[in-house]
Amino acid sequence: MRWLVTALVSTLIAMQSTAPAAHAETREIIVAGGCFWCVEADFEKVRGVREVISGYTGGTLQAPTYKQVSRGGTGHYEAVRILYDDSRITAEELYALFFRSIDPTDAGGQFCDRGDSYRTAIFANGPVQKRAAEAAKAQAQVALGQKIVTPVLQAGRFWPAESYHQDYYKGSNLVLTRFGPLRQSTAYKRYREACGRDTRVRALWGSAAAFAGG
Repeated sequence: MRWLVTALVSTLIAMQSTAPAAHAETREIIVAGGCFWCVEADFEKVRGVREVISGYTGGTLQAPTYKQVSRGGTGHYEAVRILYDDSRITAEELYALFFRSIDPTDAGGQFCDRGDSYRTAIFANGPVQKRAAEAAKAQAQVALGQKIVTPVLQAGRFWPAESYHQDYYKGSNLVLTRFGPLRQSTAYKRYREACGRDTRVRALWGSAAAFAGG
C-alpha cells in the first residue's frame, strides 16, 4: 500500500511541460498548512497547478493584515488558494498531497509555528469538495495509522496576503534576519530548515512525504 502512495506522490509533483487541454477549466481549493510561504512553495511545484496565492481565511475580521492575524484573536488561518487545471490534476489528488505535506496530528500549529493562525484545515466550497476532502482525510488516516485532527470546514471569504508574502520563497529582495541581511529566497530556506518542517514530515510520512526537502 505504501509503495502505491509513494508512486502517486512522485508522479503528482513531477513537472509537466505539455500544454493544458483546450477544454480544461481552472478550479480552486483552499487549504491551511502552517506557514503559507511553505505551502505556496510546495504546491507551485505540482503539475497542473497554475497559481498559488497566500492569504487568510476562516475568521471574521474584514481585510486582515499579517500583523493582526499573527497576533491572534482574529480566527483567521494562514492559508493558500490553489488554482489548478482540472484536466491535469484533481482536487482529490491535491488533498492527498496536502495531507502528506503537513503534520495532520498536530492541533496546536505546525512545526515551530504555534498558535491558531498556524493550524491546519481544508476549506471546502460546496458538497463535492467536502466529499473529496473527507475521503482524502479518511484515506490519509488509514495510511498514517494515527488520528488526523485537520478539520474540513466550510469555505468563506479568502483575503490575499500582502504583496511581499506572495512568492516569498523565491524573492530576491533583501530582508533583515538574525543572520544579517539575506535575500528572501535564502532567508526562506534557512527558516524552513530551522523550523523542522521537512524533518517532521519525513519522520511522520516516510517515503510517502510529498515535499520534504523543498
